[in-house]
Amino acid sequence: MSKLEMKVPSPGESISEVEISQWLVSDGDYVEKDQAIAEVDSDKATLELPAEEAGTITLKAEEGDVVAVGQVVCIIDTSAKAPAGTPKTEEKVAEVAVPVIKKEEIKPNPAPVAEKSTSYAAATPSIAAAKIMNENGISANKVNATGKDGRITKQDVLAAMAGGFDTSAVQGWGGTRESSREKMSMLRRKVAERLVAVKSETAMLTTFNEIDMKPIMDLRAKYKAAFAEHHEVNLGFMSFFTKAVTEALYMFPAVNGQIDGKEMIFHDYADIGIAVSSPKGLMVPVVRNAEQMSLAEIEKEIKRLAILARDGKITPDQMTGGTFTITNGGVFGSMLSTPIINPPQSAILGMHNIVERPVAINGEVHIRPIMYLALSYDHRIIDGKESVSFLVKVKEMLENPERMLFGAKDPHAVLLGL
Repeated sequence: MSKLEMKVPSPGESISEVEISQWLVSDGDYVEKDQAIAEVDSDKATLELPAEEAGTITLKAEEGDVVAVGQVVCIIDTSAKAPAGTPKTEEKVAEVAVPVIKKEEIKPNPAPVAEKSTSYAAATPSIAAAKIMNENGISANKVNATGKDGRITKQDVLAAMAGGFDTSAVQGWGGTRESSREKMSMLRRKVAERLVAVKSETAMLTTFNEIDMKPIMDLRAKYKAAFAEHHEVNLGFMSFFTKAVTEALYMFPAVNGQIDGKEMIFHDYADIGIAVSSPKGLMVPVVRNAEQMSLAEIEKEIKRLAILARDGKITPDQMTGGTFTITNGGVFGSMLSTPIINPPQSAILGMHNIVERPVAINGEVHIRPIMYLALSYDHRIIDGKESVSFLVKVKEMLENPERMLFGAKDPHAVLLGL
């Protein structure tokens, strides 16, 4: 008998322990090499743990256990033979992949479809199933689980959606006086600790301004089709804001700096953190050297990192070392907010929703698409004049996109890389 002890690998620098969030296999299962066998939470990200070899697995830790990096969490008997009828590795991997589901792709499962009654006991969904359920507001007790050990598979969810059920009961109140408790993940606990620390350890203030989004919206409308065809990525607002921010950071380096003890650190580069929503909560992947990127390069990198965060495959290294952060509460409908600094950074820019508002232009009232901006900053390193001037510079460049190019002959086309 040949046994392999699987130890917790280091997710990244400064991380000494992780939490077993969820086992994706059961004790005694046969696993294939590179098959995802567990999800582990660190204080920076949630990662999948792949099997190092094929064989029969014996679990040595429970879900919810906090284990040290290098600790043995399972043993794989590599001499074991795959039982007859074991699905191929590709099929198992496909179950945890996160697909883009279109309505026309939803077809009934030949297995019994979930009935409209709510008599099912809640079961544990796979990663892919959980994502589809979260996106469509489907609770576990509305799906008939057909997977091993009562697990909800992706196909079970698609079958339930195709068969139909009472959505009002899914999203409405239960009508009971019951409460439930759920343990906070290590990632959520760490975020909570850091947010409380920011409020008590920094002199945080927030300054506000508003932006007339019409110039950028007109620019997007004019070039979005050519941009998408030429660069194979859509043209969004975030690339414009990132570009404007990097130019403003160059002019006001303290906004891009940080405090380290009795010293101030100033960076000759702009690593911009972009806050994105994921099934595990808010994550902030970092676009490295954004100051050197074109709009297309920024859009591609944001898309790449957002997909990794959504799929739970982003690494701690991809979320550390940022010098400035941008967060967009507007996608959820936020009119105005005061974002909290992401330490050890000294400032964060909050974007909000775009609303048509009456504004005075040359003595006349016009209806324009207006966005409110908020810059939260650490007053210990950034003075009020710098913070206000920084936000004004961002406003000027967004309302006059050609200013990012300093007088190029064909500014819009050059800015878009066409």
